[in-house]
Amino acid sequence: MPTRKSNRVAPKLNTVDAYLSSSSTSSSTTAPIEKIRLPLKQPRRYFDPEKLAQLVQSVREHGILEPVLVRPLHDGEYELVAGERRLRAAREVGLGEIPIVSHDLDDKQALQVALMENLQREDLNPVEETEAVLEILSLSLEIEPSEVVSILHQSFNAKQRGIELNQNVLIQLEQIETVLSQIGRFNAGTFRSSRLPLLNLPEDILSVLRQGEIEYTKAQVIARVKSEQQRSELLKIAIAENLSLSEIKTKIKELTPETETTPDKVVAERLAKISKRLQKNKGVSVQKNRTRILKLLDELEKLTSES
Repeated sequence: MPTRKSNRVAPKLNTVDAYLSSSSTSSSTTAPIEKIRLPLKQPRRYFDPEKLAQLVQSVREHGILEPVLVRPLHDGEYELVAGERRLRAAREVGLGEIPIVSHDLDDKQALQVALMENLQREDLNPVEETEAVLEILSLSLEIEPSEVVSILHQSFNAKQRGIELNQNVLIQLEQIETVLSQIGRFNAGTFRSSRLPLLNLPEDILSVLRQGEIEYTKAQVIARVKSEQQRSELLKIAIAENLSLSEIKTKIKELTPETETTPDKVVAERLAKISKRLQKNKGVSVQKNRTRILKLLDELEKLTSES
């Protein structure tokens, strides 16, 4: 059965450049740094200290060459939409004012532009990039991020089983593909298979990924180590020695797998120990308790035969 095309088109994703070049609804001026507030919800959580230091030096020598994008609040104050690194550098240098472009944006527009700015300009680490794309999809489709994830998995599972998706999911999947094509980095399949798994990595792995200390391909391999202690040690070594992916895989093969302790295994080990003691100890204690031991063995034999 042919699928019906959706009449609803995913909204065009505006970038900072689009707002900076627009003069009809924006104004370019300068503003006191203390009048610019950071947004409550910031897409970027980690800033590379080395890159930030380079920007600080550039601002110290040349000033702020490109205005930051803000939206007006009240009493002459503004909320930053894009350009946090420049704002941080200006504060570090001690500038009193900074060039701005002020544009009237609602909450959704402001977050969308901030996300796109980070994706296109700031070299996000893979975890932040994945979260940003997921947030953009959530905003564009007006559904929760968890629902976006569910749609992507439904699409994959349906394809694997050769079954058809319902019309509503097909429409949402089409919107997802449109938004991803506008971002220009993924399609639905590659985003689901290569990026969503990052969000399920152990917390210690996620932490170093957020800080840009290790490539995500290496992090995914290290995350397969089940022992938390072995994984933590390998992670430290991989970062400290900048191990290649093949070197990490070699070290994982060299790891001694921890034996999994189960209740059945504990019982078997205890019985083995008792058997050894009985074979070694042929003294008075065994002779004295032989009748009781035989009785317990009969009971144990009966229990195990019943099970």
